[in-house]
Amino acid sequence: MLNRYSSLLILLLSAVFLIGFLTFTKPAGTNPEYNNPDTFIEAFRSGYNIFALQHPEQLHFAGERVPMEQFDVRERFDRELLVNTYWQSSTMLFFKRANRWFPVIEPILAEHGVPEDFKYLALIESGLMNVVSPAGATGFWQILRGTARDLGLEVNDHVDERYHVEKSTVAACKYLLDARERFGSWTMAAAAYNIGNSRLGRIIENQRVDDYYDLFLNEETARYMFRILAVKTIFSDPMASGFHFREEDLYPPITYYNVAVDTTISDLVEFAFSHNTTYKALRELNPWLRSYELPNASGRLYQVKIPVPEEDSTNPPSM
Repeated sequence: MLNRYSSLLILLLSAVFLIGFLTFTKPAGTNPEYNNPDTFIEAFRSGYNIFALQHPEQLHFAGERVPMEQFDVRERFDRELLVNTYWQSSTMLFFKRANRWFPVIEPILAEHGVPEDFKYLALIESGLMNVVSPAGATGFWQILRGTARDLGLEVNDHVDERYHVEKSTVAACKYLLDARERFGSWTMAAAAYNIGNSRLGRIIENQRVDDYYDLFLNEETARYMFRILAVKTIFSDPMASGFHFREEDLYPPITYYNVAVDTTISDLVEFAFSHNTTYKALRELNPWLRSYELPNASGRLYQVKIPVPEEDSTNPPSM
């Protein structure tokens, strides 16, 4: 009896395997007409197209003219425009995240007198994600630990304000304003943000020119401004670059209210529960919190964001 059932089981498994093999090895969308190589090639040529991209007649960054009449400037811009247009998934995510975070970043830039175009610098630095580079640069604005402290951000085992979007944006403004004062243009300030003030200063001294477009730079910094310009160009007219989306496709702003804290929180999990949320939600909204506690012997004032449940988002608690 066991051998009989074993034989039936083997036959059944073999049948399932054969059906699965035929199903998964059959090309999706098989069309008998494509058995003709000429028909297949014609269908491919008519249905799949990649176009060269039209450049804007004039290009500016932060009100400063880009010398598009220079062949190397045109070609560097063309490279970044192609890369960011045809890396569609990445750029679509840029649009989605920017809808949430640009409204946070833009007023801070305006308040500090930094041109709005610098929001694209944050976008190309991090994709508006709290990433950490191999060198340790962190957050939306990719700030190094030492630089963060120089700019007034708190960085320790419990708090890292490089992850605080508003505070790190203020810190980036301080850096950019100082770099513009030192190098004389917003374009050079952007380059200094990538390569560092000291290193850019040495390059200018060695090459005896102070215009970004005239400097011989390392690969990353040489591409830096053109990546910003390419993303700005795509954002200025998404459909012209083939990007189509509805308002509901974009990530909405997060609804929250602030809780002022000027004492130690010994247990952030319990703190979250006491405000009808979870530690996970608390950390996602306050990524600058880096542990399970918030020591505060000095009485420093922190604003902790508490998420509003979606069903209550039309009537959040008073801030």
